[in-house]
Amino acid sequence: MSKNKVLLDVNDGVAIITINNPDSRNALSEDVRSDFDLALEKVELGAGKTIHAAILTGSGGSFCAGGDINLLKASSGKPAAEMQKRLQAAHLLMTRWFNLEIPTIAAVDGAAAGAGFSLALACDFVFASPRARFVLSFGRIGLIPDWGALYTLPRIVGLQKSKELAFSARVIDSEEALELGIAYEIIAQESLIATAISFANRFRFASTTAIGITKNLLNKSFERDLNTSLELEASGQAIANNSEYHLKAVKRFLDKEPSLFDWEKNKIM
Repeated sequence: MSKNKVLLDVNDGVAIITINNPDSRNALSEDVRSDFDLALEKVELGAGKTIHAAILTGSGGSFCAGGDINLLKASSGKPAAEMQKRLQAAHLLMTRWFNLEIPTIAAVDGAAAGAGFSLALACDFVFASPRARFVLSFGRIGLIPDWGALYTLPRIVGLQKSKELAFSARVIDSEEALELGIAYEIIAQESLIATAISFANRFRFASTTAIGITKNLLNKSFERDLNTSLELEASGQAIANNSEYHLKAVKRFLDKEPSLFDWEKNKIM
C-alpha cells in the first residue's frame, strides 16, 4: 500500500484510515481508491478480532473532495458503459465499507464534497469539526449523486430534504448537518480525532458478533416487510445466543459480576 495516498494505523483495536492526498483536497484518484481498497482489506481481516471500530478521516484540513478532476476529464464524453463499469467498481468498495461489521466513524474536518460526502454518509457515525462542510456537488457539473448517497441520505434526512440537497447542490455547514442528523456531534478541530478514538473505544468490550448482526439488519431494514425482519431477527438472535460472548455475559450476570460492556462506564472523554 502506498504510504502517501492512504494511511492505515491500528492501535488498541481502533483502525484509523486517513486519506492522504492533500494537494487535491483528498480527491478520490485512482491511487487513493487502490490504497483505500488495500487498507480496507486489512481492516476486514481484523474486524471483530483485533479491530473493534474504524475511523475514516482526511489529511490537510479536508475530509474528501470527491471525484478526481483528472478522472472526470478522462471520462467525459466516453461511452456510457465505460463510466458505468468504473463506477460499479467504486460501488463495490463503498459497499464493503458500508457493510463492515464493526462501528465506523467519519471524522470530518473541512470539505466533504461529492463522493466525499457519500463516504461520510456510509459511516455509522459522523463527527464534524466546526469548519466541516458537506455538499452533494454533483449537480453543479450535471451529474447525479453516487457512491451510495441516493441510498443513504434519504434514510437519514428523509426524501424531500434529500431532493432539495441533491437538486440544489448547496453547502451544508456543521450546525445544519447536526440538525439534519447527518452529524452525530460537532467537535473542536483540535480534538476531533482524539474524540473519535475515545468514542470508538467505548465499543471495546461490546460483542462484535451482536453489533455486526445488528448493523447488517439495520442497514437493510427499509427494504424488508415486518415478517421478513422478524425472521431475520430470529436467525440473528440464534447466532448471538450461541456466541461465546453471550455465554460469558450470562455467567457474569448470574455470578453478580459487573457487565463487561457498559456504555457509560466505557466512556473515556
